Amino acid sequence: MSAAPSAAAAAAVRRAAPAVSAELRFELADLYAEYAACLDEGRFEEWPDFFTEDCTYKIVPRENFDRGLPLCTVWAESRGMLQDRVVGITQTMMYQPHYWRHLVGPLRIREAGGGDGAIGMEANYAVFRTMPDEPSEVFQVGRYLDRIAREDGRLKFREKLCVFDTLTIKNSLIYPI
Repeated sequence: MSAAPSAAAAAAVRRAAPAVSAELRFELADLYAEYAACLDEGRFEEWPDFFTEDCTYKIVPRENFDRGLPLCTVWAESRGMLQDRVVGITQTMMYQPHYWRHLVGPLRIREAGGGDGAIGMEANYAVFRTMPDEPSEVFQVGRYLDRIAREDGRLKFREKLCVFDTLTIKNSLIYPI
């Protein structure tokens, strides 16, 4: 596995952020803050509402992403598939109780005003897990590569790609990242 990002990823990092209004920047920051709060507070039934109807949601190891390999740990291609995942989380899976904390930032606008009207975003994330009787631990660290569009007057994720940095996942990946 190469530790260096691909040439395309490195070029994207060097690209200057497009000019957008302060109002839009605040709206984007609120979207990410509310997304993290929804997951941290266990409001999983609300999670699919952060996505457009025709969304894509993927969790992929960095090694696969950097090599352009299609294999993902989680892959959903619609809001309906996300809703099915919520049913699995809330009604069919059994697991030890625990708490989550998502830290997201900094937010970086990579594209605005493209042909499809979506906003390309990038943000680092860290997810911590706490079992009631154990110290908190780092569960996953990576970056979001997102495309955001306005639907029904709200900004929503058209595409959320969660690229995690490790080769393995600790225990299981039950909850959204």
